[in-house]
Amino acid sequence: MKKIVPSLWFGDNNCEEAINYYVNVFPNSEIQKIVRYPNEALDEHFKGMSGKIITAEFTLNGQKYLALDGGPYFHFNEAISMTIECEDQDEIDYFWDKLSHVKEAEQCGWAKDKFGLSWQIVPYNMRALTGTDAQIQAMMKMQKIIIRELEEAGSL
Repeated sequence: MKKIVPSLWFGDNNCEEAINYYVNVFPNSEIQKIVRYPNEALDEHFKGMSGKIITAEFTLNGQKYLALDGGPYFHFNEAISMTIECEDQDEIDYFWDKLSHVKEAEQCGWAKDKFGLSWQIVPYNMRALTGTDAQIQAMMKMQKIIIRELEEAGSL
């Protein structure tokens, strides 16, 4: 086996907008290939899909992904998320600013973007920063993770 490749189905036919956005947010990212639905409807399940993406191959920070326009049948939910292990607070702040678009979905470093995909934006050493009850309690009160506050909670 070579790799496990995440495949994202965009339910509001906004796959192209989403992958273009993500490629601009993440370094070392690019779109390799886009294949579109044919212009003629294949059957009733694909009506309205002409010209939409049936397969897109792209990378985000070197990680390969596949994506497609799934039509109105499929939508993301919190049952799956992408985790970004950040080097420092500046990186957390950057990705939070770019990806957090649903304020009511924010908690403990989790954010939802404008396409409905959930992200965990956390420090690379999150395990070490949540090693005490005080640190876990501090994290549970956060929306965006603040490294300094977790470090301070660990010294109590």
